[in-house]
Amino acid sequence: MVLNLIVFIALLVILVVLSGRGWSLANRAITALVIGVAYGLVLQSGIGNTVDSVNATLSWTNLLGSSYISLLKMIIMPLVLVMMVAAVVKIEDTATLGKIGGLVIGLLITTTMVAAVIGVLLSAGFNLTADGLVQGERELARASVLATRQTVVADLALPQILVSFLPTNIFSDLAGSRPTSIIAVVIFGILLGIAGLLVKQEKPEMGLQFQRAMDLAQVIVLKLVNMIIGLTPYGVLALMTKVGAQSSASDILSLIQFVLVSYLAIMLMFLAHAAILMFFQVNPLLYFKRAWPALIFAFSSRSSAATIPINVSIQVNDLDNHPAVANMSASLGATIGQNGCAGIYPAMLAAMIAPTLGIDPLSVAFFFPLVMMVAISSFGIAGVGGGATFAALVVLPAMGLPIALVSLLISIEPLIDMARTALNVSGAMVAGTVTQRLLRIES
Repeated sequence: MVLNLIVFIALLVILVVLSGRGWSLANRAITALVIGVAYGLVLQSGIGNTVDSVNATLSWTNLLGSSYISLLKMIIMPLVLVMMVAAVVKIEDTATLGKIGGLVIGLLITTTMVAAVIGVLLSAGFNLTADGLVQGERELARASVLATRQTVVADLALPQILVSFLPTNIFSDLAGSRPTSIIAVVIFGILLGIAGLLVKQEKPEMGLQFQRAMDLAQVIVLKLVNMIIGLTPYGVLALMTKVGAQSSASDILSLIQFVLVSYLAIMLMFLAHAAILMFFQVNPLLYFKRAWPALIFAFSSRSSAATIPINVSIQVNDLDNHPAVANMSASLGATIGQNGCAGIYPAMLAAMIAPTLGIDPLSVAFFFPLVMMVAISSFGIAGVGGGATFAALVVLPAMGLPIALVSLLISIEPLIDMARTALNVSGAMVAGTVTQRLLRIES
């Protein structure tokens, strides 16, 4: 174990040296991803290691990865609240806020429906079916756990989900006590900002003092964000070492076709993002170059919510989006309209299960209700690892389909979920970028 940790520390030193030589954050992040996976695979191979020594090594390397994610989670709520209030106070026309929210949500839901269509068509086109997937004792045990979770999820009707977006105890939501806490904080920030605007209209001097205070808070929070984002390559190295060391080759090989088709669907959806950007006269190559650090971190962390600080920072500083647009799209995109987790994944599972019940997944009676159900279920999906499972637990029972396949696919979730999460974040950034181009709000 000691030798393993020495090697890991040496890899960290390499990243520090690259930083000193002027390598960009994006280049160092992708380098960390590659060497992290490679090192993880070496650990998994067992060369010079026992299972116990590998687990002991990962417990220490994961200390760095978990700490980095914890730091990012720490700044999510302060960033969302301060950025939203500061941005709203600068907008003189409150009607603009409604336009921003409406466009962002509309774009997120629309792209999620497109993702669902792609998922169904590819599953049917490659004849993916749940027939050949045999459940063992491990999967049956998972199914019993998921069945318990399903009873809770099934009770969530759309009106209840919409009500859950509203803040009831802002301090509780700032602590992230609910899956919809981020949206609740966004709503509170908007309301607090509107209150500041009204004070600004009635008592200009006090309103300006409030605006200056929020501007100062914004500068301080963004400085904190930049400090933590600077740690990204080291966090990615630790996270990808764990992924490389713990991925099960037997699990992956048994469902290799599903994995490949999932990645094909994700690639097609990224192309759809590029097409949308081109339609609105945004250079997709330049967009992906600037969005790359956020996509890399989303890929390695499997958390749309944890990527919010990087998402907002890139949208504001690199994509020239207004802070209100960036904050709203990043925050809402972490829980609404996730293209990968809430779009592609549940649609593919439904299309795989349908043939086992004698249902044609491409029939009008099944296809269109499924796409609509995916759109509805995408509201409130938690922006953390496992959100795709939650989405599937909403969609499948609503379509009258069993949930057993969800438990079977948990074994390879981390592998697919990484790319899905990157797609989720890209969808949020595309929604923000297109909204900015349509409204042309000046910062």
